[in-house]
Amino acid sequence: MKKTSLFRIAGFKRFAIVLALLAGAAVFLFAVLLLTLSITEYRPAQIEAAHTALSNSRPDTQKMLPALDAGQTLRIVSWNIGYGGLGAKQDFFMDGGTMVRPQNKAAVEENLHGAAALMKRIDADMWFIQEIDLKSMRSFYVDEAHVLSDASALNGTYTYNFKCLFVPFPFPPLGRVASGLATFTNLDFTESVRYALPVSFKWPVRMANLKRCLLVNRFPLTSGGELVAVNLHLEAYDEGEGKIAQTKALIDFLKAEYDKGNYVVAGGDFNQTFPGLDLSAYPAHEGLWQAAVMEQKALPPDWQFAADDKAPSCRLNNGIYAEALNDENLRKNWQYYVIDGFIVSPNVEVKSVHTLNENFIYADHNPVEIEVYLKKSI
Repeated sequence: MKKTSLFRIAGFKRFAIVLALLAGAAVFLFAVLLLTLSITEYRPAQIEAAHTALSNSRPDTQKMLPALDAGQTLRIVSWNIGYGGLGAKQDFFMDGGTMVRPQNKAAVEENLHGAAALMKRIDADMWFIQEIDLKSMRSFYVDEAHVLSDASALNGTYTYNFKCLFVPFPFPPLGRVASGLATFTNLDFTESVRYALPVSFKWPVRMANLKRCLLVNRFPLTSGGELVAVNLHLEAYDEGEGKIAQTKALIDFLKAEYDKGNYVVAGGDFNQTFPGLDLSAYPAHEGLWQAAVMEQKALPPDWQFAADDKAPSCRLNNGIYAEALNDENLRKNWQYYVIDGFIVSPNVEVKSVHTLNENFIYADHNPVEIEVYLKKSI
């Protein structure tokens, strides 16, 4: 056998050994990652106290409003702020865009300061905020909950619905995520509790995915009973079964509270649209994500969905929306949705509900405001 042939064989063997070692190392590292995610997986109890009390650090601005009672009117705003990372200058890989996270920390702070300015401008009794990070890699570890608490001079509570030491996808990976729901108010509440919703995903995807929940604050009424305020964010990227199971769990919970004699207002990002709306202004574009329609019969008799179709509450993140703000035709043909709104019990009258059209500058959702009247017992 010629020496050149021997060298080639030896070289191939060395190459095969290196490949085998690299493959073995990759398998080992993947096994370590799975073990680490399994050990550190966020496993909340079915019912537990909200994780964080939000107390704004400006005592000169704090004021506690009088106790609630039947016969009063309340203004509540629900807003998915997209963790300060989905403003008009960002897109998102899960929606068909290219970005895993915003360009830099300054971009997050710009979006967050815009959200804070709106909260200071709108005189609401309560804010339901979704997708608000405590310290996540995707939002450059900004403590968004406390930033908004201080900026708005409101207290409140916070709970996680997405907590993972390291999300390994896509590339570059999302990394550490700590995100959830916050309810801001200066009204006096007695309890703030996290209620777990059905988990949509199986192992191993479940370990690095959202664990959806309800953030429930209870406000005592002077004449007896409670206002039960429910902040929510239902499943988005499942095949549909998750949203159905979570919606049923939500409605079962709301009905049980009403049956106790309480007043109930639930609001947030349903990732579904509402029955009875005129959505002709927001046509479905082929190949893009579309929201299923919830059925009115899913609610008990005399319960009510409340949403506004005069302006979209959400847009798709498959492109940079800042370009559409300067191009009327592009803006008109964007994919829009009405997926943010409320559910109210029969003893709560909806005085008005409308989407605050902020042109999606600081988030991929517009805030939705509802004014409700707590009916007096007859």
